[in-house]
Amino acid sequence: MAEEIEKSMPAEQSLMDKISEKIHHHDSSSDSEYEKPDSPSAVKAKIYRLFGREKPVHKVLGGGKPADVFLWRDKKLSAAVLGVATAIWVLFELVEYHLLSLLCHVSILALGGLFLWSNAHTFIKKSPPQIPEIHVPEEPFLLIASSLRNELNQGFVILRSIALGRDLKKFLMVVVGLWIISVVGNWCNFLTLVYICFVLLHTVPMMYEKHEDKVDPFAEKAFKELHKHYLVFDEKVVSKIPIASLKAKLG
Repeated sequence: MAEEIEKSMPAEQSLMDKISEKIHHHDSSSDSEYEKPDSPSAVKAKIYRLFGREKPVHKVLGGGKPADVFLWRDKKLSAAVLGVATAIWVLFELVEYHLLSLLCHVSILALGGLFLWSNAHTFIKKSPPQIPEIHVPEEPFLLIASSLRNELNQGFVILRSIALGRDLKKFLMVVVGLWIISVVGNWCNFLTLVYICFVLLHTVPMMYEKHEDKVDPFAEKAFKELHKHYLVFDEKVVSKIPIASLKAKLG
C-alpha cells in the first residue's frame, strides 16, 4: 500500500507542476502584454503617409540624379535646370521664338565656329578642335521604347475595361480628369502647361519633404472627408444606376 502511494505521488506532483507552470506562463505573458509599450517601428507603421507611400520621397521620385534635382539636394544643379527651363519658356512663349528657327540658328553658329577654328588654327597657333565621333547607342532607345509600349498597353487595357462598363469608378475618374485638363487647356497652351508642371515638380516635392509631418495628418483628414462624400454619392447615385441590366443588354 505504501508503495502504491509512493508511486502515485510523483505522477500527481508532475501534474501539479505542469498546471502551475501553465498558470505562471499565462500570467507572465499577460503582464508582458499590458506592460510592454509599443515599439518605435510599430508606432511608425501606424503613421499615415500621403497616398499610402511606404518609401521616402527620394525613393518615390526614382532616386538618383533626377530625384536630387527635384528635391534640391544639389542646389546649384537644381537652380541651373530650373533657370534653363525658365529661359526656354521665356524664349518660346514671351519672345515667340520658334523651335525650328532656334535649332537652325544654333547649328549655324556652332558649325560656323568649328569650321573657322579648324581652318584658322595654323594662323592663331592653337591646336585644332578635338571633335569626338558620336555613335548613338541602340540599347537605351530600345529600353525607352519597351517601357513606353508597356505603359501604352496598360493604358489601352484600362480604357477598354472602362468602355465596356466594367468599372464605373475609373470611368468617373477619367471623365473628371479629362474635364480638368480641358479647362486648364483653355487657360494656357501646351508649353506653358509643361512649364507649370516642371516648376511644380521643382517646388512641391521639396516643400512636402520638409513639412511632411504636418501635411500628412491634414491629408488624412481630407481623404477621410472625401471618402465619406464618395460613399454618400455611391449610395444615392451610383448604386441606383442599373449596371447589371445594361451589361445584359450589351452582352
